[in-house]
Amino acid sequence: MQYDGHVDAGFEAVADVFARNFAETTELGAAVTVFHGGRKVVDLWGGTADERTGRPWVAETAVPVMSAGKGVLALCVHLLVQRGLLDLDAPVARYWPEFARNGKEGITARMILAHRAGLPVLDASPSFAEITAWTPVVRALEEQKPLWEPGAAHEYHGHTIGWLAGELVRRITGLTPGAYFRSAVADGLGLRTWIGLPEDEYEGLARLAYDGEPPALPDPDHLFTRILTMNGAFVFPGLDHPRGWNSKDFLTAEIAGTGAVSTARGLAGTYAAAVTGIDGEPRLLTEETVDAALRPQTSGASWSGFPDLGVRWGVGFHLDSPPVVPMLGPRSFGHDGAGGHLGFADDEFGVGFGYVANRMIGEGDERAGRLVAAVKECLEGLPEEGLLVS
Repeated sequence: MQYDGHVDAGFEAVADVFARNFAETTELGAAVTVFHGGRKVVDLWGGTADERTGRPWVAETAVPVMSAGKGVLALCVHLLVQRGLLDLDAPVARYWPEFARNGKEGITARMILAHRAGLPVLDASPSFAEITAWTPVVRALEEQKPLWEPGAAHEYHGHTIGWLAGELVRRITGLTPGAYFRSAVADGLGLRTWIGLPEDEYEGLARLAYDGEPPALPDPDHLFTRILTMNGAFVFPGLDHPRGWNSKDFLTAEIAGTGAVSTARGLAGTYAAAVTGIDGEPRLLTEETVDAALRPQTSGASWSGFPDLGVRWGVGFHLDSPPVVPMLGPRSFGHDGAGGHLGFADDEFGVGFGYVANRMIGEGDERAGRLVAAVKECLEGLPEEGLLVS
């Protein structure tokens, strides 16, 4: 396998695994970046960005990273908490008064970030155009009743968390979540990560492609299908449909829960900035803020009876949950994305990690887990003076 980039001495095993992923799986195009102690120690990319044309993956190639954007959104929320602008345990209505209707008066930001707010799917069925306009979804959520007593159970708020947490960001800062992230984090560090892709970046994206036949969904009225498709507004599994996950209209809108776009460098740099700082900048999140984000909130079977897959959530982030969401240990936090993407931070090891790919493999996908295991092996093999923690 031919790939480009570099690894620092001591991290060669990551390059070996990156090459093995192409040789031993159906990897199409991918990239992995690792920061350690604020320094980029792994930066690799290779393969094909667009299966239709054979266009190669290059250093600056970004790709739709789906729910990996939830971690970016959670970072924005925790920045507001750290700055004293948001109380996780105050009613959302303190910041968003119109939300306090129909049994939602006691819902807190913590419940939203833990997928416990009782609002995993809309009762209304806005059109694709209305969804990409932001405000119609906000209005629908204001009118909706929770499916259960808020805080008493959990169900993955796959898309809705983007508007629920994102509108909190907008009410407090005056900026939509994508604009706030660029202003507070990404622009200053030159990170190629977006919630709401600039139109002039679209043609250079890697395009998502399935591994074989696309997966089938349950009946359109099934809760899982409604969550995934926003009641049919998004087309799944038609990736290249005008309302699919490769579409320009989907990716340039601010679909904050599932529509992020990033390079591996962007995800890794975001998380490294959070726990160690990069480019000489101080870390974005204090140790106390990370402590708060790591507090377990949600695990086990869901309200609808969806089985326990072993995934654990802190406050807006996945916690280390091998083999489903593999990270480095108890101080790790981040988020994966459908198709194999993974970004996370660990302030014990001083690491920011990002892996992105365009082949959506699905169940049994071990690509990110192999890379994380290689990173851990490399860190354990470094001399004491080389282990840079925050």
